[in-house]
Amino acid sequence: MLPELPILVPDLALPKGVHMAVSTRLGGVSQEPWQSLNLGDHVGDQPAAVATNRQRLAAALALPAEPLWLRQVHGARIVNWDSDLEVPPAADGSVARTAGAVLAVLTADCLPVLACSQDGQVIAALHAGWRGLAGGILEAGIAAMQVEPAQILVYLGPAIGPAAFEVGPEVRECFVAQDVGAREAFRPGVGDRYWADIYALARLRLQRLGVGAVHGGEHCTVTEAGRFFSYRRDGCTGRMASLIWREG
Repeated sequence: MLPELPILVPDLALPKGVHMAVSTRLGGVSQEPWQSLNLGDHVGDQPAAVATNRQRLAAALALPAEPLWLRQVHGARIVNWDSDLEVPPAADGSVARTAGAVLAVLTADCLPVLACSQDGQVIAALHAGWRGLAGGILEAGIAAMQVEPAQILVYLGPAIGPAAFEVGPEVRECFVAQDVGAREAFRPGVGDRYWADIYALARLRLQRLGVGAVHGGEHCTVTEAGRFFSYRRDGCTGRMASLIWREG
């Protein structure tokens, strides 16, 4: 019998039949520097280890299907579970209306965004690094759900926190040029550097879209080293998965 995996389950009321979960770095078989539950097959880890880790995750969560793993490119393309897809699709978000669908995004500092309609009929998973945020991944994902934004519930999964996300002036200028309110998400750092709050940037854009039910955003992948992978902290490292699915 497999040991129970340390899984992060969002503490929020979800529609009947909808589930969300986020893996940690614990409970897998990968060796350093991917130790131990690395779910990314693109970071140099042994394919057999990644496959075993994915099997462990699926068993621990009793997933109804294999997750739709994406080939993430820091863009704003959304794919649909219900359509014919290349495997894995080059995209940074996915949506589904089918019972039994399992959507996933891989992260190690970028922001994973899980969303569902209040009636549980539509789900979405989005990969939102700062480039994806600035490029409109949230806007594209919400539009692809084809649900009134006020009827959408969103969870912001573990990402780099505001005390660890140092960026250059070009990043701040990119967001402020799109919305002057984004100034509030940046604190001055040393010299021309800034500390960016990716959670605040996401909330601002979701609010502008009309999404009011936004939860999560309390973790930092960089500082919680025993729990999460972090590319910013470690460079060569593994990836966590944030998943949302509908019962089959």
